[in-house]
Amino acid sequence: MRNLNGNKSKFVYQVKGLNLWYGDKQVLKDINMKVLENEITAIIGPSGCGKSTFVKTLNRMTDNIPIVRTEGEILYNSQDIFNSEMKVEELRTKVGMVFQKPNPFPKSIFENVVYGPKIHGIKSKKTLMEIAEQSLRGAALWEEVKDRLSDNAYGLSGGQQQRLCIARTMAVSPEVILMDEPTASLDPVATMKIEELMEDLKKEYTIIIVTHNMQQAARISDKTAFFLSGELIEFDKTNKVFGNPADKRTEDYITGRFG
Repeated sequence: MRNLNGNKSKFVYQVKGLNLWYGDKQVLKDINMKVLENEITAIIGPSGCGKSTFVKTLNRMTDNIPIVRTEGEILYNSQDIFNSEMKVEELRTKVGMVFQKPNPFPKSIFENVVYGPKIHGIKSKKTLMEIAEQSLRGAALWEEVKDRLSDNAYGLSGGQQQRLCIARTMAVSPEVILMDEPTASLDPVATMKIEELMEDLKKEYTIIIVTHNMQQAARISDKTAFFLSGELIEFDKTNKVFGNPADKRTEDYITGRFG
């Protein structure tokens, strides 16, 4: 398997026998899947099926919930993320997260983007400016905001705020970007811009996106995983999942019979 550069593709994630409980309730059941670098993987399924929980487990955001218990392995670049030697801060730097609702900080556009690099000790104004421009260009936002970098980020539209959050994620040079329904609160035009952006971003990043939007999953993803009641029912190339699903439950869901 080769990536865009002609080099052999690698598995960024290998999930093996993952089980997760919230207290006594099992939310994920024996999940096994592998995610290739420089691909967009869509996670689909009805509400409450474990999609968001699964994605948040990939950078251990579920650690923030005291009643969570996990079993199994998640290998990120061949390292088990649950291993005691894994530094969670480093993992979350390499595996960024973009949420359903844009969540810019109550700061300037510029300060939003350079927040992470500053935390990592970068003080040079010239370097921070270069990071800001590069990240905003990468998020297809630079031309829209380059003359108002000192303005409060809350003055941006919803779609611009979401692209700003993507720029903020990119500013710390991640390898993976997790997106939990990033266009759910956006209008169709803003949604289209984010989708076009994702197509561009996968040249440099691996993207895993939770979406309720079947058309979106079909449009933008290379692979699709269908979750139902905490189980991974089907995981394959997107055109196969949508065109010729192996499981009747997948077909029933994507044709709108339930969910």
